[in-house]
Amino acid sequence: MKLELVATATFGLEAVVRREIEALGYKIIKTEDGRVTYMGDERAIVRSNLWLRTADRVYVRMGEFKATEFEDLFQQTKALDWESIIPLEGSFPVVGGSVKSVLHSVPACQKIIKKAVSVRLSEFYCREMMPETGAEYRIRFIAHKDQFLLLMDTSGAGLHKRGYRVRDVAAPMKETLAAALVQLSFYRKDRVLVDPCCGSGTIPIEAALIARNIAPGLGRSFASEGWDITPASLWKEERRLAYEAADTGADGPLRITAMDIDPRAVRAAKENADEAGESDDIDIVRMDMTAWEPGAGIPKGASKDDHVVVISNLPYGKRIGDESGLRAIYAHIRSIMEDCPNWSFFLITSDKTLEKELGRKADRRRKLYNGTIETQFYQFHGTRPKKREVNHD
Repeated sequence: MKLELVATATFGLEAVVRREIEALGYKIIKTEDGRVTYMGDERAIVRSNLWLRTADRVYVRMGEFKATEFEDLFQQTKALDWESIIPLEGSFPVVGGSVKSVLHSVPACQKIIKKAVSVRLSEFYCREMMPETGAEYRIRFIAHKDQFLLLMDTSGAGLHKRGYRVRDVAAPMKETLAAALVQLSFYRKDRVLVDPCCGSGTIPIEAALIARNIAPGLGRSFASEGWDITPASLWKEERRLAYEAADTGADGPLRITAMDIDPRAVRAAKENADEAGESDDIDIVRMDMTAWEPGAGIPKGASKDDHVVVISNLPYGKRIGDESGLRAIYAHIRSIMEDCPNWSFFLITSDKTLEKELGRKADRRRKLYNGTIETQFYQFHGTRPKKREVNHD
């Protein structure tokens, strides 16, 4: 079955999500704010949920139309091919939102859409009333300036809920955003990565999962696992393929170091890394990053001359602490940059004074949202590694 699928994304990450979808082999139809639409099939639903690291959710696009009256909304919703997805016993709750639309009442829109789908299915299945005793097929509508987009949620809980976060700290970063930061950096599995303000360990854990090619959705379930069009046999097959694709780590552990001054954060990071199966790949230590001396054993096996990747969610907002402590962190990062010109720094913060404090303009910047907070992802590139000479003897 040919399906139009929609992967939703945090603002600023659409291009990252697009690249992930293309890597899975699917054709992109369009990319817009917060959404990437692409062509797929039933297997694409399974693969997308298992493998997309930076998308928020995956939906089936059911239809889109303009409606300024409830009768229009009813008739155009009813005209869509709901029976192609929803079986006789399927449950179909409706959720959504309306912005700058004549039909602004969300409860009223929910009621009309629900009624239209129910009538369509009742006519198709020749039933006076739909039982809705089976799997859930959650319908989401997005109304913006009288344009209605109707989607069906294949994911259930957001894709950031990998299942490994068993302990949290204040203002944790979503796993999807952390994965995006790693993908936007220079990190590869043969390089050294450091997160000097690791919190609950999300960035280093996501880096390890990427380096090991471990599908982010392997440890959780999805709404569409109970759907008729994506049977259990399909999920079992794709999970088996994902397990087979993972790097077993036979060549030794990765060189990833995570540190934090807060002992609670260190405990959380260790528990989360253990739950993710990545405790052997990540060295997690308690340390005040202003006392961190690169090349003095942290990170292991790396010197000032190596090409190290530093990725960190610096303190800001709820995590800011005292102002003097933050300035001390900036001053120390600046000294490391000057002392280690080969090192690359990828830093996310809402503090617009960062470049001034570091005494250097970022090589690249990208506006991202960490929850509701507008941030910048500052990228300071170190010197490029020399290309390896090839011996032709």
